[in-house]
Amino acid sequence: MPRSTLTPLYTPDRNATEKALLKRYMDWLFVKKGLYFRDYDDLWDWSVTDLDHFWESIWQFFDIQGHTPYHQVVFRPNRLDMIGVSWFSEATLNYAEHIFRHRTAQRPAILFASEQHPIVASLSWDALEQQVAAMAAYLRQQRVGVGDRVVAVLPNCPEAVVAFLATNAIGAVWSSCSPDFGTASIVDRFQQIEPKILLAADGYMYNGKPIDKTETIRELRTNLPTLQQVVWVPYLASDSHLEGTTRWEDVLETPAPEGLTFEPVPFNHPIWILYSSGTTGKPKAITHSVGGCLVEHLKVLALHQDVRIGDRYFWYSTTGWMMWNFAIGSMLVGATLVLYDGAVGYPNLNVLWELAEETQITHFGSGAAYYMACLRAGLKPVDTVKLPYLRTIAATGSPLSPEGFRWIYEAVKPKVWLISFSGGTDVCSGFVGGNPLLPVYEGEIQCRLLGCKVEAFDENGKPIRGEMGEMVILEPMPSMPIYFWNDRNNELYRKSYFEEFPGIWRHGDYIRITENNGVIIYGRSDATLNRDGIRIGTSEIYSAVESLPEIVDSLVVGIEQPGGQYFMPLFVVLRDGAELTNELVSRIKQALKSQFSPRHVPDAVYSITEVPYTISGKKLETPVKKILSGMNSSLATSKGTLRNPAALDQFINFIK
Repeated sequence: MPRSTLTPLYTPDRNATEKALLKRYMDWLFVKKGLYFRDYDDLWDWSVTDLDHFWESIWQFFDIQGHTPYHQVVFRPNRLDMIGVSWFSEATLNYAEHIFRHRTAQRPAILFASEQHPIVASLSWDALEQQVAAMAAYLRQQRVGVGDRVVAVLPNCPEAVVAFLATNAIGAVWSSCSPDFGTASIVDRFQQIEPKILLAADGYMYNGKPIDKTETIRELRTNLPTLQQVVWVPYLASDSHLEGTTRWEDVLETPAPEGLTFEPVPFNHPIWILYSSGTTGKPKAITHSVGGCLVEHLKVLALHQDVRIGDRYFWYSTTGWMMWNFAIGSMLVGATLVLYDGAVGYPNLNVLWELAEETQITHFGSGAAYYMACLRAGLKPVDTVKLPYLRTIAATGSPLSPEGFRWIYEAVKPKVWLISFSGGTDVCSGFVGGNPLLPVYEGEIQCRLLGCKVEAFDENGKPIRGEMGEMVILEPMPSMPIYFWNDRNNELYRKSYFEEFPGIWRHGDYIRITENNGVIIYGRSDATLNRDGIRIGTSEIYSAVESLPEIVDSLVVGIEQPGGQYFMPLFVVLRDGAELTNELVSRIKQALKSQFSPRHVPDAVYSITEVPYTISGKKLETPVKKILSGMNSSLATSKGTLRNPAALDQFINFIK
């Protein structure tokens, strides 16, 4: 298919494409399998129509080590159902074992910095192996075995990575929450899965303030009756301790005479339990498989983000966001993992760019909201830091606006590969994202990922091109959930994805597949605006409104009213010193009308102090819509899952 005539922001040069692992994979397919593909579109089409041979090629190209061989790549008992699909039957393997294939004395395993310890610390592969071996030996001492659950309330620190790798090494199941979650939110998650062991920090630092979590840990011990032991991680204060717990330092003294060993488990054995946001109900305990995450992470990180041996990989995250789990996957392909714990704006918004310079980061990732905050603050890292090693900048969490794309090329680095990446907790990976062989166009995600049969459906359930439609996935993927924990007959699983189109995964985003076979995401379909039968993506509103110098942030919702009426209010956060004058409201409306259409113009504009966000950085559109429609706020969302819960009070008061 012909590519766009628009001028790209970035085009990979011949040297970059020749070195790209995706190019090497295509060459390997030709040499080893006799498969020739004209271009990426041709390769993608094969990957989503011949699932058996595509996923088998991923296994072989990355030399995945099975302790027992697989007999069948894909087994689908019901062709009309994605639930119950089995992958690589009879194979046994271990995720952590594949990470330690890259142990070396030539480079560190982990680099770490935080608000509390801004000087970068390094953890060698030898030290990592010793700590993981000791932690695994401790877990075995506590009679934690295959399938048992180990949970953690830890900051984004090396101890969390060590604990996960040890848990996985013995075949147990990992689950974590960030310490900035409210106590009730943590209980709602962990109570469902009946953990044996809890690892907990005494607190964390955020915006320069120490936040003690001792009382939270006491409450968790009371509310998690299956706990056999709590491991205390003195993160804020080295001398802190909670009575009746085992200190982290003592765990690391556990003898491991056989060193680090790995328990092989079936391909479809659970690796970790992640959770839905819980903003509109009890969090769903989404359970992924060891093998599914292994093949998916190898595919995306190597082929779609071009992470190579010796690279340094960073993604700003917390342990409560799936990007933390995904970032650990960079170690599967031989990268050094760079961690940071703290607020992105403390002491200023340049802190992460300074970290990138100091640690020579190759791949820099964050939520789109961070880049937009840098843009609005007038930040220009290109003038303050040197980033010669930086090859990719990646964004996820919410759609990155065209202005965000331009800012990265103008203010950070003119020659860098920008990866806009979208997927979710649902698959602990992405459906659409980067491609080292293709140009980057403003506001557009480069491609649908290999093995992800993504389409846009119209209201009749038919694929469409060049128009906004419902994002669906037509074929199963190995990293789709194996089940939701304690979900009888997969009822909740089926309701979450397969209710509207039986047998087809409906993801809940509105997208457009472009003439480039790229993708533009317009936002959540349950938050999408509908004016006179025309669907409008909220991202379009934000793009136009937030480009005005007086506006820092915004939120728009559409409210159905009696008699078929529709009310679309726009809420804006003003820059210090700015006022919501009639003249500014007129400019807002004119910007929306001229850039998009009269239907994009709100019915009213209101000033608010801040937009409510989830902890993972997503605007709280649907719950605000429910509150403004009259729903009790406690039913519309759980405040414990919000980054700034007090921001909701504005909308509650608005109704009053």
